[in-house]
Amino acid sequence: MQVSACNLWCMSMPTQRISALSRREICISSSLCSNSPNDAVPPQPIPISRIVQDQTQDSDAMLKKTLVSPTRRVLMASLSMYSCFCSSRYLSALALGDTSVTLEQVTPPVFSSGPLFPAEDRIVQLFETNTYSVVNIFDVTLRPQLNVTGVVEIPEGNGSGVVWDADGHIVTNYHVIGNALSRNPSPGQVVARINILASEGVQKNFEGLLIGADRLKDLAVLKVDAPKDILKPIRVGESSSLKVGQQCLAIGNPFGFDHTLTVGVISGLNRDIFSKTGVTIGGGIQTDAAINPGNSGGPLLNSKGSLIGINAAIFTQTGTSAGVGFAIPSSTVLRIVPQLIQFGKVVRAGLNVDIAPDLIANQLNVRNGALILQVPKNSLAAKVGLNPTTRGFAGNIVLGDIIIAVDNKPVKSKAELLKVLDEYNVGDKVMFLIQRGDEKMELPVVLEEQSS
Repeated sequence: MQVSACNLWCMSMPTQRISALSRREICISSSLCSNSPNDAVPPQPIPISRIVQDQTQDSDAMLKKTLVSPTRRVLMASLSMYSCFCSSRYLSALALGDTSVTLEQVTPPVFSSGPLFPAEDRIVQLFETNTYSVVNIFDVTLRPQLNVTGVVEIPEGNGSGVVWDADGHIVTNYHVIGNALSRNPSPGQVVARINILASEGVQKNFEGLLIGADRLKDLAVLKVDAPKDILKPIRVGESSSLKVGQQCLAIGNPFGFDHTLTVGVISGLNRDIFSKTGVTIGGGIQTDAAINPGNSGGPLLNSKGSLIGINAAIFTQTGTSAGVGFAIPSSTVLRIVPQLIQFGKVVRAGLNVDIAPDLIANQLNVRNGALILQVPKNSLAAKVGLNPTTRGFAGNIVLGDIIIAVDNKPVKSKAELLKVLDEYNVGDKVMFLIQRGDEKMELPVVLEEQSS
């Protein structure tokens, strides 16, 4: 109540009068708001005393009864409140804008961006050229869902792909259409919807027919019945000459965003890729170019715009890019895709013997090599004399032959044996170095077609 009365008194003063007060006048005028008997009105007439004397005797008496001596802080607070309620040129400029300032005066100069730097222009050209070779793939069994907020949720089964040739073959990852493939579709059946970017910038939708799929290499081939003028086959490069540190580009459709470009470097070679199909793929390319869900099946390009890999997986604990992505090298793609197109499956060279999984081999104290568990009768492996694992007369386990090298390439596990044999074709003759008991011996073996 005391502060309110003093504020009312201060707000009744004209703006010009308040602004003209000096510090000394403010200190002296504080006595007017005091009912202390020791406070005396100075004999000299001052502006504030005149204003008080102009008030009626009744109002003067009322003020003396209701007001106590305010401190300097109270008076300054009253003046501050007054400045908040009273208009001034500064406050109106904050609230309504300063009419004396024009838009031209507050708008900074805008400079022309000018031509791109050569490195930037090269990346732009690579993206614009190759974006027509990258397609968006939707698994027909996983439809995009519209949630309550109006946002389209893209299922994990959607990804990217590349135009392989002018006949309409599309290469992607096995796991991109894995849900449809789990239903064992027959060749020629529709398993995906494919969006292809036409030259006029319009996305055109086509049915993706299954041609072939290889789970072990996480690759699949589809086919679309599209006009040849919108099919832009991607240029395929070689991955065998890649160097760590060279630039690479990834194009895909992460999180459903069409044709997104990320740039990075080759950060590692010959990595083991732990695919979403549950298998390990050897010889993978590691890159720090951002790869996210939806990039799977898209191309990894070198600085010349040639395909050096198919983006397959990321190493992360959050489900998003953590700076470590992997791509299936183009050397593997070139070996698998033509077979899928021609045969609908991959013809692999092998032994057609049962190799012990690493867990069982470790339990049998086999720490180095691939242990042979069973050898089918009348197989090429049986004809050359490879021994399986058996049981002795006392029930004890007698270890079979352990393959420790193929053509002088060391083999430490079942995975390494499969990786080495993947480099050969059916009918190739290889030299196996095996360990039989305490003896090591070499056996020449002709590889046959590996049964599925």
